[in-house]
Amino acid sequence: MKPVWLIYRREMGAYLRSPLGYIVIAVVLLIDGLLFNAFALGSDTARKSSEVLKQFFYFSSGTTMVASLFLSMRLLAEERSQGTLNLLFGSPVRDYQIVLGKYLSALTFLGGLTLLTMYMPALILVHGKITFGQIAAGYLGLLLLGSAGLAIGIFGSALTKSQLVAIIISAAILVGLILSWLLALITDRPINELFTWLSIHNKHFQPFMTGLINTQDVVFYGSLTYFFLFLATRVLEARRWSD
Repeated sequence: MKPVWLIYRREMGAYLRSPLGYIVIAVVLLIDGLLFNAFALGSDTARKSSEVLKQFFYFSSGTTMVASLFLSMRLLAEERSQGTLNLLFGSPVRDYQIVLGKYLSALTFLGGLTLLTMYMPALILVHGKITFGQIAAGYLGLLLLGSAGLAIGIFGSALTKSQLVAIIISAAILVGLILSWLLALITDRPINELFTWLSIHNKHFQPFMTGLINTQDVVFYGSLTYFFLFLATRVLEARRWSD
C-alpha cells in the first residue's frame, strides 16, 4: 500500500498549501456558526437541548455535502488539465490506488474540518443537557454522508478535466439522491421503495441526528461510497487507454 500512502501524502500537502482547503474551512465554520447561533440563541427559550443539537446536525449536513464536492472536484480533473495524470499512469501505481489515495486524503481533511465544529455542541452543555451518544451518532452520520459526497465528487472529477464541470456533475448526482424521496411520493410500488432507499439524506441521515445508529444506514453509505469509487476507478482505467 506504499503507492496509496505516497498519493495520500501528496494530496494532503496540496490541501495544506493551497488556499482552497482554508477557504472551505473558513466558509463552513462561518455558515455553521451563524446558523447555530441563529437557532440556539433564538427567542424560543423552551427549546430542548436535544432539539438544538438535532438542528445543528441538520444544517451541518448541508455544509458537509457542499464541502465534500468542493474538496473532491480537483482531485482528478486537475491532474488531467495539468497533464500530470499521464505521469501517474507511467508510474508503477494502479488505478484503484490513485483513487483510494486521493479519497483518503480528502476524507482526512473533511474529517478534521468536521471535528473543528465540535465546540458548537459543547456550548449546548453550558446551559443544557445532551447525551454524548447523540453527539457521537450525529458526527458519525456527518462523516458517512461526507464520505459518500467525496466519492461522488471523485467520480465527477474523473469524467472531465474541468473542475467546474466536475462539480456540476457531482452536484447533479447528489441533488438527485437528496430529492429521490420526492419521487417516492409520486410513484407506485416497488419503484417508490427504490427511490426511498436511495434518499441519501431524508431516510438515511435523519436517524443519526436523533442519536440512532442503524446498521442499514451505515451499510447504505458504505455501499454508496464504494460504488462511486469503483466507477471512478473504471473511468480512470478507460482514460489510461484512451489518452
